[in-house]
This record gives sequence, C-alpha cells and structure tokens, in this order.
Amino acid sequence: MNAIAKNFRQRLSLRIARGGLSNNNLKYLSSSSETEPSNTTLAFDRSLKKLQRSNTSNLYNKEYDYIKEEVASRLVDRLDDIIRDEGFSLALDIGSGPGHLYREIVKDDGFGEGGGGIGGVKKLVMLDSCEDLLNRDNEEHENMDDVMKKRCGTYKLVGDEEGPLPFPAGTFDLVMSSSSMHWVNDLPGLWKEVRRVLKPDGCFMFAMVGGATLNELRSSLVLAEMERDGGVSPHVGPFVDFSDVGSLLTNAGFDLTTIDIDTIRLGFPNGMVAMEHLQRMGESNACLNRRPSMSSDSFLSAACIYDGMYQLDEQDSEDSDVEATVQVIYGIGWSPHDSQQKPKERGSATQKIGEVKVDQSSSN
Repeated sequence: MNAIAKNFRQRLSLRIARGGLSNNNLKYLSSSSETEPSNTTLAFDRSLKKLQRSNTSNLYNKEYDYIKEEVASRLVDRLDDIIRDEGFSLALDIGSGPGHLYREIVKDDGFGEGGGGIGGVKKLVMLDSCEDLLNRDNEEHENMDDVMKKRCGTYKLVGDEEGPLPFPAGTFDLVMSSSSMHWVNDLPGLWKEVRRVLKPDGCFMFAMVGGATLNELRSSLVLAEMERDGGVSPHVGPFVDFSDVGSLLTNAGFDLTTIDIDTIRLGFPNGMVAMEHLQRMGESNACLNRRPSMSSDSFLSAACIYDGMYQLDEQDSEDSDVEATVQVIYGIGWSPHDSQQKPKERGSATQKIGEVKVDQSSSN
C-alpha cells in the first residue's frame, strides 16, 4: 500500500506541475463551499449541484456525456416500443440538461414524414434549473439538419425541477426525465406534479440512477476514511432503491406501471480517473451533511483501495484496469383514463384458480 500511495503521489505532483490538476481538485468529491446546516427532510444541496453542473458546462467538453447519452438512447428505445396511433405530440423533458433526449428523439420519424420524431413527439419542452447547461449546445441545435429540426421543435425553459412545475394541469401528452432525478430531494412531490401536468392517459417515462450505483467507489471511500480519519461521511448517494420505485409511482397516482433495470459496467485506467470523470460529468458529491473537504491522504488511500479491490477481469480489460457499476432504473406510468384496463372488483371472481383447467393440444 505504501509503494502504491508513493506512486500516486509522484503522479499527482507531476500533474500539478504540468497544470493539469490543482490542489483544489483534491476536494472535488466533497466541496470547498460552505456546508449548509443539516436538514433532516433534505438530502441534497440543490444550489451546490446547480453550481457543479454550471461549471461542467463551462469548463469541459461533451466527451464526458457518454453515460447520459447512453441512458437517453435506451429510454427513447422504450418510447419507440409504445404503440399509440396519435403518438405524443407535446412532451416535457424534466432535468433536460443540454438536450440528450431531444437528440435521440429527432434521429428518426415516428409516424412517417410530418409525424414528429420518435414516439410522435412534435414539440419538446426542455426544463432545467441550470441555465448554462440548458443552453450549452444551442449552436449545435441551430446547425442541426433541417429534416431533424422539422421532426420536433423545442422550447427551453429555466425552472426548478423540485418546485411546482410552471404549467397548467393536463398540459402534456408525455413527460420524460433521463439521468437527473437522483438529485431531487422530494421525489414523491415531483411525481405528483408530473401526474398533475399530464393529460388523461398521458405517459410518464424516466430513467434514474439506482441504489446499487458506484458501490465500488462507496466502499473504497468508507475504508479509506475509516483508516485515515476514524470516521466516514457521505460521498455517494443516497439513491432510490429499485424495490421502492413501483410503490412511489402508485402513490403518486399512476396506473399500469412498469419498472425494469439495467446495470452498466464501465472501465477506467484507475480509481483516480473514475473519480475525475464523475466530477467532469457534474456528478460530484452534493449531500447536505458532507464534509467541507477531503484530505489528500484519504483521497489517495481511496484511490489505492479502489485499484486493488475492483480490478477488471483480463478478458474485459483492454485499456481499462478497474470497473465502476451504474444501476439504471427505468419506469413507465400512465395517468388514469376510462379506456385503460382495470382489474375487476375484489370478490367478483366466479371460480378459484385451482379449478381452472388448461387443455393442451398439439397439431402435427
């Protein structure tokens, strides 16, 4: 461990000398800003998260969007599987960022020429609390192919995802959210707002980070802080558990709910690079009860533990040596409507399940 730590210190000093990493970067898993007083009803510092995302949009290019682009692509694939004659003309993207979902929707026609993008979406309202990130790719959208722009128009609106949504009840045919709701404090409240702004028989689709995400990083940080500091502080999550999502959707008033899960495995050269990518994605720690900073000893120790405990298998390793796991929860819920299938009333059955006989016939 001492030899590995010494090697990391030498590499870190070299990067600082070259100007590639400042001493302040050692604190990026926490924050150098003042910590707000702890509030038992809140988990995340939304103002800090907004600042982190704004800095990301100003300092880094799009090469760190790979996870969010992949998740958005998989979510739109699920939208394409929904068969609905009229499609979803007016849609809302909550926590849209620079427009990952928009780029996926306009890639193909939904119902032939003039039928909108994938899912029949003809107009997408992009809502995000970070103005800098929302407008980051304005030039790219303006230079987009005319065919794509005609498929689906867009309107960008700066607004808090946690507050009451600034739309009348029954406005949208479709509400989507990709890779943004894991930083929302009041998730049940947000989903009730989504239910309010949906039209009857409207669809809510989302992809969010699940509770088993970055277990490797969480374990490494816990072990490092226990060794170096004699205690631990939150660095990863808390994220929603997969088993709770269905009941949350039902309690918010959605019917015909569907939940599924994906696990994405990522490879990195080492633990330090994995943590650097998280920072440049705008996914740094924003817990309210975080420590103001993290010592360099604890940081280097966590990186060494990560490299030692979570190495990739040889057949999976090309340019990468360690892995990071991202659990993505996909959910679909529908606002109630008379046309939807409904279960029969309790006690209305005329026979028991055990009395049902199934005749099997085969034809040659």
